[in-house]
Amino acid sequence: MRSGPADVKVAVVGHVELVRFGLVDHVPVAGEVVHAREELEEPAGGGAVVAVQLARLAGNAVLLTALGEDEPGRRSLTRLRELGVEVHAARRHEPTRQAVTLLDGAGERTITTFGKRLEPVGDDDELPWRELQGMDAVYFTAGDQFALGAARAARVLVASPRARGALGHGVPLDALVLSAQDTIERREAARAQEEAELVVLTEGGRGGTFNTRMPVGSGSWQAAQPPGPVIDTYGCGDSFAAGLTYALGTGADPASALQLAARCGAACLTGRGPYEGQLSRSGKPL
Repeated sequence: MRSGPADVKVAVVGHVELVRFGLVDHVPVAGEVVHAREELEEPAGGGAVVAVQLARLAGNAVLLTALGEDEPGRRSLTRLRELGVEVHAARRHEPTRQAVTLLDGAGERTITTFGKRLEPVGDDDELPWRELQGMDAVYFTAGDQFALGAARAARVLVASPRARGALGHGVPLDALVLSAQDTIERREAARAQEEAELVVLTEGGRGGTFNTRMPVGSGSWQAAQPPGPVIDTYGCGDSFAAGLTYALGTGADPASALQLAARCGAACLTGRGPYEGQLSRSGKPL
């Protein structure tokens, strides 16, 4: 792997989906036709968005993922490398997962996915699993139990409950981060939250709450003020998770890490799609 100017070595083990975004006045109701005023395409999903935000904070980030041997997979790989991510992708015969995201006039996003989520697994011998041992922090959002175990070799391991079945088998987590309003994430988090030193529940513009295991405690944080007009919400939660992962990788305490995470989430609000507004290494949106 190439080395970069980063003072913190960070990586992501997770999924990618090629997303087509459409800007609409409102999300259509049953039987209605609406027309998109703008559109763009980006590789996104939790693994991709976190990896790009980490690369912008640390100067370099590694992504271990899986992509189909198809044109959407090739476009995703090319674009993520353009965005500064060092991508290692196991190739699959199945198609790369795609999605359509509608961004309404209030900046809210509505997502429809197509196809199976492709995940990196231990049988992917072409992936550099051992390189995770040298990482200061790894974010895990998709993979099997082997992949989670390989990620645990990093100094700090942060996970999303979207990792589903990989969690809850005794692998300790430094942090588990999820949306308090997402019923799927709340349900999946139940299997792993006892294994996490820090459990973070985000509440969007209201900030959020956290619980620590040792010492036992709890607290909250306030949402950061967006550094510009709110454009759309896509990628804000993942950018928050990236900021948390990066800060914990630097050795920051939970309160300080949550402050940076909140800034990353707020900055993402100010750009179209997941990447336009993300926070840079200089502390300003790109």
